[in-house]
Amino acid sequence: MKAIKLISLLLLLAACSQGSDVLRIARQGSFAVGGTVLTDSLGRNYHGDHAYVFYQVPAGARKYPLVFAHGVGQFSKTWETTPDGREGFQNIFLRLGFPVYLVDQPRRGNAGRGTQAITITPAFDEEVWFNRFRLGIWPRYFEGVQFSRDSEALNQFFRQMTPTLGTADFEVYSDAYAALFDRIGPAVFVTHSQGGPVGWQTLLKTKNIRAIVSYEPGGGIPFPEGQVPEEGKVLTLSGKTEGIEVPMDVFMEYTRIPIVVYYGDNLPATDERPEIYEWTRRLHLMCRWAEMLNVLGGDVTVVHLPEAGLHGNTHFPMSDLNNREVARLMYSWLHEKGLD
Repeated sequence: MKAIKLISLLLLLAACSQGSDVLRIARQGSFAVGGTVLTDSLGRNYHGDHAYVFYQVPAGARKYPLVFAHGVGQFSKTWETTPDGREGFQNIFLRLGFPVYLVDQPRRGNAGRGTQAITITPAFDEEVWFNRFRLGIWPRYFEGVQFSRDSEALNQFFRQMTPTLGTADFEVYSDAYAALFDRIGPAVFVTHSQGGPVGWQTLLKTKNIRAIVSYEPGGGIPFPEGQVPEEGKVLTLSGKTEGIEVPMDVFMEYTRIPIVVYYGDNLPATDERPEIYEWTRRLHLMCRWAEMLNVLGGDVTVVHLPEAGLHGNTHFPMSDLNNREVARLMYSWLHEKGLD
């Protein structure tokens, strides 16, 4: 029996390395979830602040779906076709048999019907994001970076950015994700960047998250009251601290499911470039977070990809040139935890 399971795992990992020609989808669809309804003095309604969900269920689907949460300035495109035209995590994990739920969080992308009055002005900041997302130091790419040097890939990368149609509100975001988990049942939450703190908050609002996989989470790291490390008290470029204080009983909630966190490459040892060192600080804090939770009986793993043999990854490991190897690491972890 063990030999059969090993052979099955090897076949699945091979599928992760090279997709088959045909992708068989049993069903797919889309819906809005969460949100609120405003009513004015005349009794007229306005529906807004919901999330938009596109889902696909492959033939012979596995037990637990994967719910994918994007990061700041992004939408579900993060998980779809990569900027250079290869398959992203959406198709990679469909081929591995996982139902996939791609979400646009409230006030973003296809869920842009926010409840606040806003004005959008173009911000000429793409060079800033080039640096902050660790493709390189504009206009030069990092040596060995896992991002295509083709100009069209960079064009596609910048065009997958989208504005937030309202203020950033993690309560609104996590409410919508919790409503999704309550609707679809037990699933694994896969988050990226700003989606990291959304994941930490969503876990407190639903019992249907079976595990969290978080790629380069940033901000809102929950520590017990009075125990935020010094690095967690430093103000970020957005004017907030990385660490937040929560009661011990809330902190213990993060011990009840397995969690894995991944960070990529080119993390500087000094704060000479604060926009990049911010990710180094986050890696340090997440390692401390994991230590504290594991002492209390948690199951938290933090993986620095270069130490796992994967080099050159940007802030977007799921769409880097080696994204199949990144996906293989994630699948191996899911298998180890019995979530496949």
